[in-house]
Amino acid sequence: MPDYTHAPEPLGVPTRRAALRLLDAVLRRGESLESALPAATRAIHGPDRGLAHAIAAETLRRLPDLDAMIDSVTKTNLPDDAKARMALRIALVQVLILGTPSHAAISTVLPLVDGGPRKLVHGVFGTLFRANMLLPEVPALPAPVELRWEAAWGEEMVDAAGRAIAQVPPLDLTIADPSETEGWREKLGGESFMPGHLRLGDHDSVPDMAGFGDGAWWVQDIAASLPARLLGKGEGHVLDLCAAPGGKTLQLASAGWTVTSVDNSQSRIKRLRENLYRTHLKAEVVNADILEWAPSEPADAILIDAPCSATGIFRRHPDVLHRVRPSIIAETAALQARIFARAADWVKPGGTLVYATCSLEPSEGEAQLDAFLAARSDYTIAPIDQSELPAGITPTEAGTLRTLPGMLADQGGCDGFFIARLKRS
Repeated sequence: MPDYTHAPEPLGVPTRRAALRLLDAVLRRGESLESALPAATRAIHGPDRGLAHAIAAETLRRLPDLDAMIDSVTKTNLPDDAKARMALRIALVQVLILGTPSHAAISTVLPLVDGGPRKLVHGVFGTLFRANMLLPEVPALPAPVELRWEAAWGEEMVDAAGRAIAQVPPLDLTIADPSETEGWREKLGGESFMPGHLRLGDHDSVPDMAGFGDGAWWVQDIAASLPARLLGKGEGHVLDLCAAPGGKTLQLASAGWTVTSVDNSQSRIKRLRENLYRTHLKAEVVNADILEWAPSEPADAILIDAPCSATGIFRRHPDVLHRVRPSIIAETAALQARIFARAADWVKPGGTLVYATCSLEPSEGEAQLDAFLAARSDYTIAPIDQSELPAGITPTEAGTLRTLPGMLADQGGCDGFFIARLKRS
């Protein structure tokens, strides 16, 4: 007699099951989407893995609006982590965002609730579909995030953040030799906002693009490229702290600095070494904890790309909006303060320190700088000038830089960063 206990699932179901695992990892266990991907998708390969990631990511982009739709047609709200709610989220996002036919969307999620309320899922989906369901033009942010950002930056920023998360971000490249920017623009298309930068819309797979294998450029959001740019041309030895996977190390090396890159993650260090090899650039790479390691002598400059909540990269990683909570922000802010204070002693008198975080939380940016300057009279702000920045990104009155949703909006936006450049007396 045939053994049906291990029969393969119907076509398409394993991919949706992988998407369910991804969402569960983010929403229930607080994992990042990228770190959860290998385990969640181990049973699928190739395009199916990409589809599972796309389903999960688009669900996270639109989660508050999807849940509002579901709740509008149920007498009693389903628990947030109920498989029925998860299945409906996955089915709805496929139809409304990814263009999946409705029959395929629902048929591939019903097996996810085996032993559960399949009739309820089918009924809710059918009701919404017959009602010509539509998502709002501007996605709602998770309520705690909206409240936090509105208090810090105002309603206009929250609206801009909603508009930003609705769009797939463009691809920014940093050109190793800024003098070749126009040549690469002619080869790859796109537009350049400043020497050494290129922004692409539609594009081929990154490894297949001209120049990638030769190391002529690397992928880096324009906001992420600014901290290293603010150190200028290489004039000595620079420490790149929390450096991996290495975009800023590559910038510093290509600008002529003698670079020592330090990071405590072995896997990220591996990527940094691979990037150095591909781009034919050189740096001393140190795998160490900054709170335990120290350089043999002071450096001419230091770049601290401090570990943070990473809420500034929510356009590319929407999971941060759902897994980063105030406790995590407080924890990373405390770590930043320790790194900031320790690294400041490693700068030569007259040297420069750049502090940066890809966070939209003031406690990980402005508040860190205020506390540092209050404790260190030997440091002052070296004001950032508009001439050092692309049009559309402007420094603050204090001479620091805060990039927010809404900047470069008509050109595709940019990540959220706080950057301060300091001089040691």
